[in-house]
Amino acid sequence: MTRYADVPEPVRSGIVAVDPGTGTPQRVIVLQFNPDTLERSVAPQSAGDSGDAGAGGAGGGDRNEALRLKGPAQETWKFTAEIDATDQFEIAAPDGIHPQLAALEMLVQPTTAKLREAMRLSRQGAIEISPIEMPLTLFTWGSKRVVPVRLTELSVNESAFDVNLNPIRASLAIGMRILTVSDLPAGHRGADLYLAHLAQKERLAAGARGAGTGALGLAGAAGFGTGTGRG
Repeated sequence: MTRYADVPEPVRSGIVAVDPGTGTPQRVIVLQFNPDTLERSVAPQSAGDSGDAGAGGAGGGDRNEALRLKGPAQETWKFTAEIDATDQFEIAAPDGIHPQLAALEMLVQPTTAKLREAMRLSRQGAIEISPIEMPLTLFTWGSKRVVPVRLTELSVNESAFDVNLNPIRASLAIGMRILTVSDLPAGHRGADLYLAHLAQKERLAAGARGAGTGALGLAGAAGFGTGTGRG
């Protein structure tokens, strides 16, 4: 693919598998094309969001907890990624895009070595075998969005094949949930990365241009001071 010298190389989104102990990247998966859309869903973790509201209505729970949060919001991201070997003729691809697909699938698959170890412990009569720990997965969408995630969905639609039936084009629907300090133990590298992501969000929010209440058709802030006494 020909590129002009004055056109900057685009920043690619991607996934990094990191050793949670050392922080060493074990695998870097760069998306061939940046997705056209990124669907994000943010669900607040409200305190007292169930139960009776008391006399006079069926509200969302304990009125004393209406403005409280139990922890960070639960956030999910979804996007569609494209992989096309025909767009990379300069790169030999005897297996088509099998390697790229396998690299993504191994983010949600334990290795054969870990499975064999679990089987060995089972044969030895181990009463309890701990679930297999996977590398810490980070999703990057530019320098302002580097977040620890758990993949929740990986749907592959292979749409073209070579003469040996190796896939050469595929569309992948990828879903993930951001891991927060509520999901990870204190001191975990992923928890620190989440806090850094949240701090970045706070800095961006502080830079948003504010507006006065007049833009909302309100006479002034004094109107918000009425009816605030506690009964």
